[in-house]
Amino acid sequence: MTEIIIAVAAKVSEYLVAPIRRQLSYLFCYRSYTDELHNKVQKLGKARDDVLVTVDEATRRGDQIRPIVQEWLNRVDEITGEAEELKKDENKSCFNGWCPNLKSRYLLSREADKKAQVIVEVQENRNFPDGVSYRVPPRSVTFKEYESFESRASTLNKIMDALRDDNMKMIGVWGMGGVGKTTLVKQLAEQAKQEKLFTTEVYIQVSWTREPEKIQQGISDIQQNIADMLGLDLKEVAKSARAGKLMQRLKNEKILIILDDIWKEVNLEEVGIPSKDDHKDCKIVLASRDEDLLRKDMCAQECFPIQHLQEEEAWHLFKKTAGDSVEGDQLRPTAREVVNECQGLPIAIVTIAKALKDESVDVWKNALGELRSSAPTNIRGVEEKVYTCLEWSYNHLKGDEVKSLFLLCGWLSYGDISMDSLLRYAMGLDFFYHIKSLEQARYKLVTLVKTLKTSSLLLDGGVSRDNFFGPSRLLFMDADNKSVRMHDVVRDVARNIASKDPHRFVVREDDEEWSKTDGSKYISLNCKDVPELPHRLVCPKLQFLLLQNISPTLNIPNTFFEGMNLLKVLVLSEMHFTTLPSTLHSLPNLRTLRLDRCKLGDIALIGELKKLQVLSMVGSDIRRLPSEMGQLTNLRLLDLNGCWQLQVIPRNILSSLSRLECLCMKQSFTQWAAEGVSDGESNACLSELNHLRHLTTIEIEVPAVELLPKEDMFFHL
Repeated sequence: MTEIIIAVAAKVSEYLVAPIRRQLSYLFCYRSYTDELHNKVQKLGKARDDVLVTVDEATRRGDQIRPIVQEWLNRVDEITGEAEELKKDENKSCFNGWCPNLKSRYLLSREADKKAQVIVEVQENRNFPDGVSYRVPPRSVTFKEYESFESRASTLNKIMDALRDDNMKMIGVWGMGGVGKTTLVKQLAEQAKQEKLFTTEVYIQVSWTREPEKIQQGISDIQQNIADMLGLDLKEVAKSARAGKLMQRLKNEKILIILDDIWKEVNLEEVGIPSKDDHKDCKIVLASRDEDLLRKDMCAQECFPIQHLQEEEAWHLFKKTAGDSVEGDQLRPTAREVVNECQGLPIAIVTIAKALKDESVDVWKNALGELRSSAPTNIRGVEEKVYTCLEWSYNHLKGDEVKSLFLLCGWLSYGDISMDSLLRYAMGLDFFYHIKSLEQARYKLVTLVKTLKTSSLLLDGGVSRDNFFGPSRLLFMDADNKSVRMHDVVRDVARNIASKDPHRFVVREDDEEWSKTDGSKYISLNCKDVPELPHRLVCPKLQFLLLQNISPTLNIPNTFFEGMNLLKVLVLSEMHFTTLPSTLHSLPNLRTLRLDRCKLGDIALIGELKKLQVLSMVGSDIRRLPSEMGQLTNLRLLDLNGCWQLQVIPRNILSSLSRLECLCMKQSFTQWAAEGVSDGESNACLSELNHLRHLTTIEIEVPAVELLPKEDMFFHL
């Protein structure tokens, strides 16, 4: 019994004494409580900053921040603010840590203790098992209203019937280039959306399928396009596992996938698209010029041909584009004959109608004569009359600048072309010879692109992604100006025109017959299967050299550049350079140099390129910029985005680039030196940028506010 009484007394004492001890500690250990609160606030602030870094990265990717994360950040701000208020109360009631008023001391200590415990609880809630963000599916694709033609309506209805058929999984749409396949499949997607046949509709252009070396990258693009529409994050998934993850998700979706402009077989299972009968809710529509490809290689169950427009349909489209003036007594007979020359092909009709809109009768008659008398041209998959119409439209573009840009766009790519890349190349080629600033060149480029779009020779591009920190888009923030593309038929015509004198744009798929390139001005070489480059490439007229799909082990001979003194643009990507080829200094007119995704050692030779205006080393493995770069006093744009390994930028290099207008260093160099460090070996400091009076566009990362110069920076915060 005595033991029980003792045990109870001990327990009662514990419950009574401990609270009394704590209450007394509020009076006599006041400083320890406030110090503890201060320490916990600092730790919480660091945790908050760490979360904000992740949140900022997610926001820049376009992800949505999870509500629980935002609530946590709000709670951190709230408790931190309360702690700051308590600090103010302490300063009012106490002097140098001494509080003569026992009541104030007690209340402040108790409040500090409570808030410290709350902070501990907030810290413990920082764990976010699902991450701080999630992918947001883009808004469902909405296509514009398309002109309805009776001949097309019947075809569209037949395809819609096929989509409603549970036994129909793979459907083909075929027809010659320019006949309107793309328009029809987009219209198909819109109608399927209106009828709510699917939860998601995905339209993807796969023009890259005509270039075998781009297949793997193209597959990744398809996967990412579909994943984006589904809100599925594939970034953390290994490439080898993406197809399986995507297929698993698609088997739970009712989805329409449209692959447009197919040139070669695409292994859908390799992409992650279920193509067999085990998932009937995933319907696939394929569009191509080649019916056999769709039936035999892609195993389309039914293929629908797209025919030319009927005569009255063609006239209706032409009149709608050119305006009602074509109905005038004087113009109508000639306009009718011009439409007949287009042979019912929408791309020819629209292009010619836009070019002749608001012109006089004489101009119309002249156009008719030129269309009829043009020399026949044979391009695979392009109707002769389509070629004639598009070539005529090109010939009647006003000004060499816009013509040169048109040919450059046709030569560069089968897919989207970033406006940023166009600007860099156009600057290098001196398309805008009378324009001296990067900003003015951008305005000019946007204007020329608009001219080509108005003529239907250029189209808006899609939303492209920076898979490897591709060209900075700081100069083109407007979504409508980020990228452009060409209709596949327009591109084929542009390439054919570009291949002839006096342009001589050359696209080569191998290393044979190098002698045939000696008169060329533009050369694009696919180096995938090239074992070695020639000892010396003699191209005295060459202005643009683009080497694609280069093997990292491919060696560029030191004498390779000796015979190309007029070279203005050089693009070398994904190569290993211990040192740059010694004859690079023999390119006195080089204005744009791209060494993207390269492994770079000693690049001091760059300092010899005195006319260089654009230098890009995006995503390259480079540790140190050479001091010789300070000699590039004509440089307008320096892009070091994604140079993760860059640790050293010697002092005074950046401040020497006196003409620099755009500096891009996203996820790159962060080792800025602090102000006042006089060591000659130290890194660049931020105050150097104040010397660049032409600098208008900048993207850098500063890890600590202490690195900012005391005087005002060159930009306004």
